[in-house]
Amino acid sequence: MTSRRRRCDRRRHSAARHNVGQFAGRPAGRETAVSLTLNHLKIDTPPAPAATIVMLRPRPGASADVSRAAGSAASIGTGFEVLLVKRHAASGVLGGAHVFPGGKVDAADGQIDTARLLDQSSAELVAALGEPGLADETAVAIHVAAIREAWEESGVLFVDGADGPEASAVTAAAAGEALVESQLARGFDVRLAAPGARLRTRALVPWTRWITPKQPTVTQRRFDARFFLAAVPGDIEVRIDDHEAVESLWITPAEAIECFWRRELVLAAPQIMSLVHLARHPDIAAVVADARQRGVQLVEPFVTEIDGLRTTCYPGDPLHPVTERRLPGPTRLTFRDGRFEPAGGLAALLAGDH
Repeated sequence: MTSRRRRCDRRRHSAARHNVGQFAGRPAGRETAVSLTLNHLKIDTPPAPAATIVMLRPRPGASADVSRAAGSAASIGTGFEVLLVKRHAASGVLGGAHVFPGGKVDAADGQIDTARLLDQSSAELVAALGEPGLADETAVAIHVAAIREAWEESGVLFVDGADGPEASAVTAAAAGEALVESQLARGFDVRLAAPGARLRTRALVPWTRWITPKQPTVTQRRFDARFFLAAVPGDIEVRIDDHEAVESLWITPAEAIECFWRRELVLAAPQIMSLVHLARHPDIAAVVADARQRGVQLVEPFVTEIDGLRTTCYPGDPLHPVTERRLPGPTRLTFRDGRFEPAGGLAALLAGDH
């Protein structure tokens, strides 16, 4: 347990360590851990479209580790790491929590030149999302937003350029320039304007779709968020702007769950359940194969009160209207002492059903 605690700490990277300038009026560097706050409001507005990329990279030395542990529980979740970024404490959504890079879909995301800038047709993007009746422009906007938000929050850009395919770090950051939100947004537009630039939508594997219930447990906003998987090179660099995100962390899913349980990370329910899902697999290939086999899983949590505590139920739970399980792990999480917990504790997160 001690080695895993050190591992959680040493993989954190703050904006200050990357020579990235701070946003005016907001301090750079690591912040004190916080707890999530229970929301008591009912939100009647429609959920805002959003998109998230769950980036996965090979863990150094993982091949040997997995080979030695093949066929045992020790091999699960050891072959790869997932990227988490820490939201600024002043953020209006999940401030201080660790999340996957992502955010809202902007109107401009669906208004690009699809023939020039996308490596797939809009019809292919609709089919990939598995949502019959979805408008072509909406499917385009979701994919573009996922790539744009990944760029803005992590500096990783999924683009094929004139010099060949790349998933690269922020160029300006490598030169030591200050990167505030507006610069990153302009940088994305500049990249799209480059001759031969095409967004690598094929690199995104649609995974899950999360729709916030009308009474969110810890936010006062609703989202209709599509989660994508994306494999990136093991030596990929992450750059953060210290505006929306203040820290990045590459970590195995199981280690992230353990850090969360020790209250070293703050995680919202979709991140917890996603990490639980990832931790069931030994390597990236297995994660992607499972996602392609399952297809996009729609998750609409059902929220209720049990023994005076806010409880979120997922498909397959006896209290959820959908009887078929769509996620591995626990079927419900209870909000207790500022965080989400399953009835079975840490063991339920690390060794649930498939």
